[in-house]
Amino acid sequence: MAQMALPALSGDHGLSQYLNEIRRYPMLEPDEEFMLAKSWREHGDREAAHRLVTSHLRLVAKIAMGYRGYGLPIGEVISEGNVGLMQAVKRFEPDKGFRLATYAMWWIRAAIQEYILRSWSLVKMGTTANQKKLFFNLRKAKSQISALEDGDLRPDQVKTIATRLGVSEDEVVSMNRRLSGDSSLNAPMRSAEADSAEWQDWLVDESDTQEDILVESEELDNRRSALSKALTVLNDRERRIFEARRLADDPLTLEALSDEFGVSRERVRQIEVRAFEKVQKAVRDNVAAIEAH
Repeated sequence: MAQMALPALSGDHGLSQYLNEIRRYPMLEPDEEFMLAKSWREHGDREAAHRLVTSHLRLVAKIAMGYRGYGLPIGEVISEGNVGLMQAVKRFEPDKGFRLATYAMWWIRAAIQEYILRSWSLVKMGTTANQKKLFFNLRKAKSQISALEDGDLRPDQVKTIATRLGVSEDEVVSMNRRLSGDSSLNAPMRSAEADSAEWQDWLVDESDTQEDILVESEELDNRRSALSKALTVLNDRERRIFEARRLADDPLTLEALSDEFGVSRERVRQIEVRAFEKVQKAVRDNVAAIEAH
């Protein structure tokens, strides 16, 4: 996807103006989002793609704020997150049944974290998956066991953190020493706007509020209930294929299912498509019935 013209963010000082500007882009209703995504995916409609991106710029900004504690320009963090968002839009498959926001969050965070890793000199050396995990989770792990003081960790603390994060004890010791060179989150901010503020005061809690959690929980329960009811319209073979292809964390191949049922791969694909259409219709009917009441 070619670079899209998005609202400009000129440094931290232009943050308020940028946030006000992106709020003008309306959120999309599920049906509208689905149609725009189909138009982009099937016809290369750039205007549709642009609307998908701009309607999610607020999501990028919210996620980016959670990374202010790494001392990097927030404008650049947001810009990297926007690149991740565009990658998500490019790869988004609306027929999977998920909202774009759910899919895009992973791409946005991945883009921001890669930018942070590239920018910090202490991790410019070959960074393994375990080192990345430690880099972004060591502070939280230390706080969970009240290991808040600077300097080396006690052997028992090292063992506990290594076990929790699934890394070696040597990696924990090494990363802790490298991160100890960073400014403490309790260090005072040296700016006219924050005479007595500390770095940690600028960290944004990106966890959801109780209200958000309740709404999401209820929505998830409704979706699960609607899907469970919808699956009853399938026969045993359709349900097996649908669940194996669409609901499994590690979907089975057409070839594996063709061997299981003794039919061709094309026949399995046809059954999968038909089952998906039946489930879609059943879900829509269930939702319509709920709204009618």
